[in-house]
Amino acid sequence: MSMMLAVVFTCVGAATGGADYIITFEQRAGRMGILVDGEPFAVYVYEDTKTLRPYFCDVKAPNGAQATRNHPPDPEMDKDNMDHDTFHPGIWLAFGDLGREDFWRNKARVRHLRFEEAPQDGAMATFTVVNAYETSGVQPRILCEETCAYTITADGTRRLITSKSRFQPLEPGVCFGDQEEMGCGVRIATTLTVRHGSGVILNNHGDVNEKGTWGKQANWCAYSGVVNGCRVGVMLMAGPGNFRQSWFHNRDYGLMVANPFGKKSMTAPTDRAVSPDATPLKKDMALELSYAVCVFSTLSEEHPEYQLIYEAYVNH
Repeated sequence: MSMMLAVVFTCVGAATGGADYIITFEQRAGRMGILVDGEPFAVYVYEDTKTLRPYFCDVKAPNGAQATRNHPPDPEMDKDNMDHDTFHPGIWLAFGDLGREDFWRNKARVRHLRFEEAPQDGAMATFTVVNAYETSGVQPRILCEETCAYTITADGTRRLITSKSRFQPLEPGVCFGDQEEMGCGVRIATTLTVRHGSGVILNNHGDVNEKGTWGKQANWCAYSGVVNGCRVGVMLMAGPGNFRQSWFHNRDYGLMVANPFGKKSMTAPTDRAVSPDATPLKKDMALELSYAVCVFSTLSEEHPEYQLIYEAYVNH
């Protein structure tokens, strides 16, 4: 059985019915604009001299409001909320410890090698990339290669990005380590944060904000706020078939991360009797990991039906 790490970013909404929205791509140097019916939705960046891994930035809700923090942060709009400007670009998959290298803090590079499948416009738009996870140092080695297939769809109130990745180790003994900074991350727009705006964090257990949700395993967390009378936000869901339920590394300043790797760091960081966990990436062992990210806007201050969105995701 081949080693596979399948990662899915999804915003569940395209199945809600209604007319199809057409997604198109605009190629630029090292990045690709993503538009929904001609309106900007996000930018996929695959070559950057500061953030050394692919990511989505400038993500907008269906009503046009900013859903992720400006990248780079704006001195006025993001005043007092400009930390980790290269670590937290928008929506990303990153690992603070993969093969003992730090891809979260840009100490090692995830290099875009090629488009395996060229971007295809449509109601269900797609593209596939191949990325190399390189060691740091003067003469980098490739620890593993990732083939990642993206699908993007949309409807009137939600945006859907799905990503399925296969990680192929090129060296023996490569493991995912045990840190807070591992997994699928989102940096929320400043106006939507708990600390600097109108925001609230909720999970499927009914826990609230950083104090209630940090370090807890959950099926999903939603981070949202109110902009001009409409609720705007991002919902991050962990797939039920993952090898382990994700702990959530959530912060009131605007960070939300679903992390299945941080067994010690998220539950017993100061307990010396608990050893750090390790998740091996081996040729003959299948490891599947799925997530869902729903970018949404509503017509009022009411929250969407999060549990229904989650159920639609897991039953999709």
